[in-house]
Formats: sequence, C-alpha cells, structure tokens
Amino acid sequence: MKVGLFGFGRAGKAAASVLLTSKDCTLKWIVKKTDTFDHRSAAEYLGINSDDPALIYSKDTLNEITDDENQKVDVIIDFSNEKSIYEYGEYAKKTDTAIVTAISKYEAEEKAYLKELSNSIRVLWSPNITLGINFLIIAAKVLKQIAPTCDIEILEEHFKAKSEVSGTAKVIAKHLDLEESDIKAIRAGGIVGKHEILFGFPYQTVRLVHESISREAFGNGALFAARNLIKQEKGLYTMQDLIKPYFQI
Repeated sequence: MKVGLFGFGRAGKAAASVLLTSKDCTLKWIVKKTDTFDHRSAAEYLGINSDDPALIYSKDTLNEITDDENQKVDVIIDFSNEKSIYEYGEYAKKTDTAIVTAISKYEAEEKAYLKELSNSIRVLWSPNITLGINFLIIAAKVLKQIAPTCDIEILEEHFKAKSEVSGTAKVIAKHLDLEESDIKAIRAGGIVGKHEILFGFPYQTVRLVHESISREAFGNGALFAARNLIKQEKGLYTMQDLIKPYFQI
C-alpha cells in the first residue's frame, strides 16, 4: 500500500514514524506548509531506518507530485489543516485515490466537499482517529443500549495549557445523548490525553478508559483506517464504520 501524507507537525511526524516502520506500507511523500525541509527524506530527518522514499515537499512544489505518475499513491492521509482538502481533493478524485483525514474540525463547506468527493472515491473522516477512542465509543453505545437508565459520567484529562473542553469528549457526549456541560475536565501537568466514561449501576460501576501515551497512537489509527478503507466501495466512512465489523465474534 502506497501512502502520501499531508502535514508534518507533531501529529504528522508521529504518523510518519508509524508509516515508515510498517512492513505493508510505503510512505511515498509528505507535503507540508513551508519549504523548510523541501526534498529532504523524512526517514533521515526522524532518524528512522527505512527504504521508503518519504520525500518532503512544500505546498509550493505540490505539482511535482500531482504531475508525476510515479508519485501516485493508494491513500492520502491528512494531518494538516481544514483547508488542505481543496489542495488534493480533485487530484484524489481524478486518480481514484482514497482519503483518510484526521482533521479535528471542518466547517459546513468542507464537510459538503468531503461528501461530494465520496460520491466518486473512498473518503474517511475521523476527528479522533485513534483505535482506542473509537472502540470506546462503540462499546459505550452498546452498554447504554443494554442499560439505558444507568448514570453516565464523562471525564477528560489533558495537559495544563489546554483551556478548552476536549473535542473528543464532546463527540463522546453527543454519541451518548449527553450535554457538553455534563463533561468533567481536569488539567494537570503534561497529560497527553485521557477520556473516561463511567456507568453507574445501583450495585456496580463500569469504567471505560482510554489514555493516549504518545501521538503515535494517531499514526496507528490512520494506518488501520488506510488498510481497511481501500477494501471498501466508494463512500464517506467513519472509523466506527470500519471497526464495527470486527465486533462479529
């Protein structure tokens, strides 16, 4: 599976590290906003021993990818920003390239464009692309169906400098029909991210917990998404769409 990556910030670098060490994946290229590392090997920059090309291009040199048939990939993974979809969307559509986007938030216009693209190609959008969080959401929804009257609490913990309520916690609340105001937030030290859903029964409690140890978790999720998305028909997917079939045990 050949992969192109948009974004080389903290999450993008972490994703690149995972892709470069995957045995069934070839990281062909990376596109970043500036030309700081233009045409440099991402493997060399990250200190990873890999035979993948993984050359870094700036958005100003994007045509070197789109005009070269040898640069075609099976999947584009996006960890950049909400406007990048317009830079590669038509190229993906023309070349029948699947899209996995992990952008945390899109406005209505971008959501509509993703839907439009999904009429022609496979598109997956997940604001939190970690496997653990999406498994947790599915498990919580199942448990709520089993016990619809139990008490449910959502707790989220993040690093001290994060001021706003976690977007992932808001997504969890929406899936469980809870108000955002019901979310309990803790800010301390350098916590990467922890989400807990507590189910309170009369004589027992159930706690579903997901904790991010490093941003490589996003790379693992994106790789899972890419592997499974290319097996699907054209359409717009979520991570949960790809995980649910694995519940058939």
